[in-house]
Amino acid sequence: MLSRREFIQMAAVTGTMLGGLGNWNRLAAQQKMNMDDLLKFDAKGQVTLLHLTDIHAQLKPVYFRPPSENFGVGDYEGIPPHLVAEEFLSHFGIAPNTPLAYAHTMVDYVNLAQTYGRLGGLDRTATLIKSIRADRGDDKVLLLDGGDTWQGSYTSLKTNGQDMVDAMALLKPDAMVGHWEFTFGQDRVEEIIEEMAYPFLGGNVFDTEWDERVFESTEYFERGGVKVAVIGQHFPYTPIANPRYMIPTWSFGIRPEEIQKNVNEARDNGAEIVVLLSHNGFDVDQKIAKTVSGIDVILTGHTHDAVPEAIKIGKTLVLSSGSHGKYLGRVDLKVENGEVVDYNSTVIPVFADAIEPDAEMKAYIDGVRAPHESELNRVLGKTDQLLYRRGNFNGTWDDLICQGIREERDVEIALSPGFRWGTTLLPGQDITMDDLYTQTSMSYPNVYRVEMTGAQLHEILEDVCDNLFHLDPFYQQGGDMVRVGGMSYTCAPKATMGNRITNMTITDTGAPVEADKKYTVGGWASVNEGTEGPAIYDLMENYISRKKVINLPENQTVKVVGM
Repeated sequence: MLSRREFIQMAAVTGTMLGGLGNWNRLAAQQKMNMDDLLKFDAKGQVTLLHLTDIHAQLKPVYFRPPSENFGVGDYEGIPPHLVAEEFLSHFGIAPNTPLAYAHTMVDYVNLAQTYGRLGGLDRTATLIKSIRADRGDDKVLLLDGGDTWQGSYTSLKTNGQDMVDAMALLKPDAMVGHWEFTFGQDRVEEIIEEMAYPFLGGNVFDTEWDERVFESTEYFERGGVKVAVIGQHFPYTPIANPRYMIPTWSFGIRPEEIQKNVNEARDNGAEIVVLLSHNGFDVDQKIAKTVSGIDVILTGHTHDAVPEAIKIGKTLVLSSGSHGKYLGRVDLKVENGEVVDYNSTVIPVFADAIEPDAEMKAYIDGVRAPHESELNRVLGKTDQLLYRRGNFNGTWDDLICQGIREERDVEIALSPGFRWGTTLLPGQDITMDDLYTQTSMSYPNVYRVEMTGAQLHEILEDVCDNLFHLDPFYQQGGDMVRVGGMSYTCAPKATMGNRITNMTITDTGAPVEADKKYTVGGWASVNEGTEGPAIYDLMENYISRKKVINLPENQTVKVVGM
């Protein structure tokens, strides 16, 4: 089998032949890349860990543009995952204009997207998983779901997450953790867990009345004759980032002391490998790897980062497997005398055109979408430009949403949350209801209209900025900066709390935002119970249908300094 480096070299040859030639079509790309190429891997040892995370209910293949900025601060500046574009390619030894360059960066994104097509699709992922299980043997493979699985699409919203629950059951995971799952509400989460044939692990969630653990923390498995402990970690800031009223009796938190306690207990119970299945976020789990001893592998999620191979921190491997079904993470471990003595790792880009769909999963997906197909495919408009979301400060999808809120709610300033979920549309594509719901599908969608003072707006921006750029990852809550329409500002990520946001200006007039002046503000996804206003997906359906063709001006909302 080819090693990862040999695969990169193979991809470089492919890119040389294809990437720079605009007249080569996708069929040519398919002929140069197939599933055997994607699965080539230098297998190691007795245990294979497969990792999916942050699928956000995407059953079908998607376009998803990686970010053009992903700033790190303090000890995490300039290291993975805070590398983009050419710096990312150089760090990981990936040649430009190759399949891997397209999968991992936004460099020449539109051209490469048109060449290599969509990624993901659970029917393609199912094919890869079944192939690896057949090659390694079921007794050597653990499939682990890192959460943010049930939420993020039209059918997910309409079925209360059941479409994804049933789809994942076909993949037969061995355990999962959660985050956006909790936005279906405590009762619904408990209902689903009772039906699942695998554990919903979370050692960091406790009952607020009795301070008792809500979920099992650890599950034990034997794979390849090796005893493996999997410890679960739900997103620690769920009641802050999402509505507390949806999970009123559960308390979250990072709780590193609990992680250490669970690791020690697993070792005492004979675990030879300890895996932390986490939804903490990449930087948080890099710190966990430095502060909690005895973890062999951290499979991390939440921040939607993807790295081509695991990063080793001390004795701990940390792997982040991207989002939206674009990748399947894999870590192979060789264990001797209760210790990992060799390993190999990768994230496999799920190139949809190169993989034969699994028949069982395809039939399920077609069936669950069939009742909604006409509505999913209903065209609202067309985009003349690339519509994407990911980026620390803005994305064109959120620029569009802010513009829609300003016009439909008649407000001076619009705010849109810095969600990292939401797929991409290429220039010239139709905008369908399916596409709109990948950006807006959630259980608290109301678009509010309120008055805020300039001081309140500054406080909001400072607070979100601190969540993103706090020097201590344990105080970062993930996500990106709140998006702003109708106002511009300067941001200094390395400054101290209260001093990062300056030069707030009303874009229509050029007037500075005054601390004691009131402004009409519209936004959505408020965590406050009882928020009133139209649902964001209804508002944007009206707006896009009215505009018909989307062509946004260049975003000049944020000036970033000091990075």
